Amino acid sequence: MSDTAREQRRDPLGYSIVLLSYLDMAGSAPLVAWAGAPQAIILALRMAFAALALGGVFLRRPMIAAWRLVAMAAMSSLTLLLFFFAVLHTSVAIAMFLLFLMPVWVALVAPRVFHSPREPIVFPALALALAGLTVILLPDLLGEGLRISLVGLLAAVFTGFGYASYTLSVKGLTKRVPSSTISMAEAVGDTLFVLPLAIWQFGSTGYHLDGRAWIAAAVMGVLCTAIPYTLWIEGTRRVRVEHVTVLGYIERAGAAVMTGGGS
Repeated sequence: MSDTAREQRRDPLGYSIVLLSYLDMAGSAPLVAWAGAPQAIILALRMAFAALALGGVFLRRPMIAAWRLVAMAAMSSLTLLLFFFAVLHTSVAIAMFLLFLMPVWVALVAPRVFHSPREPIVFPALALALAGLTVILLPDLLGEGLRISLVGLLAAVFTGFGYASYTLSVKGLTKRVPSSTISMAEAVGDTLFVLPLAIWQFGSTGYHLDGRAWIAAAVMGVLCTAIPYTLWIEGTRRVRVEHVTVLGYIERAGAAVMTGGGS
């Protein structure tokens, strides 16, 4: 059965895989807070552990060297760092809301990119999800007050665009290469792209890795990155990309539950 036919039949396994991957990814938020390490350092360690975990399973298979994989990894790294920057320069709630506008951009662009019919149900679902996200974020927004920075707002907006571009590129890659190849390339690429900034943070902050940071990075790398990223990519191969991004709101809800609040 072709991927298009599977998507049109609403593949239950595909949706289950996507939901499970988002719930696994939600564990990253409390682990980052628990580790207390600089952003680039914990991100580089997380992706390095993810690459090691994926390499141990999939490295026996030939990796396909393609510019699309490099571009996808670069986009992933850039959007992750932009989000950290946005959080530092504007309110967390504002950064999160602008990030989670990403499904709107995907819903508008995906039918043109993949030449698929636009589903009317997607936009009511997006409106409902955004309303729920607003309810989750509102206490944080009112509690911390409006702290608006132009560079922070721009970073948050471009984070949403970046994740939309990343998701669309992954969807396109799933038609050409295995899910394991994509997740491995992303983990290795993110590690290499972020490593220079992580080294600079080591030197400029004088930060020393402790046991807590190593444990958090290892758990995030394996359980919150390597496994759920591979599941998410496989689910994305099976499911319409617009549905994948709407389901992504479950990650935000899961993170809010795990951290005991909205941030």
